[in-house]
Order: sequence, then C-alpha cells, then structure tokens
Amino acid sequence: MNAPTEHVRKLKLIKIGNSMGVILPKDVIAGLRVSQGDSIYLNDAPNGYSMSATDPDFLAAMEAAEDIMREDRDILAVLAR
Repeated sequence: MNAPTEHVRKLKLIKIGNSMGVILPKDVIAGLRVSQGDSIYLNDAPNGYSMSATDPDFLAAMEAAEDIMREDRDILAVLAR
C-alpha cells in the first residue's frame, strides 16, 4: 500500500446546477496563478489526472517551434537581418 503524500488534497464535490464542481483552496488558486474566469486544464496522468493553468496543446506547439528554431538557427539568423 502506498504511503500518503503531503501533496494530496481531499476536495468535496458540490452540485452546481445540473453539473458537479469542486472548490479550490486559496493556496491552490495562487499556486496555479489563476483567478475567476480563467480556464484550467485537466489532463490524463499515469495515476489519474493532473490540473494545470497551461493549455497542453499550446505547450506542444511551443516545443515544436523551439525544435524548429534550434534546427534552423542559421537560416533564421539570415532571415532576421
């Protein structure tokens, strides 16, 4: 059996209209650097789900752009002149 970790938070589901939701503690909201009206992303993770304030599709696009910039550094330098 796995030992409990201090990073685990127990959140209670609440009814919101015809949906369900959770209330995030202030320190979690601060850690995510989000505020009311912002979007958060729930991602599949090996042990369940993870939550992030960053769009995983955007991160993948930025990684691809960085790869292209790294590979074509000389060409981009010429084009920047």
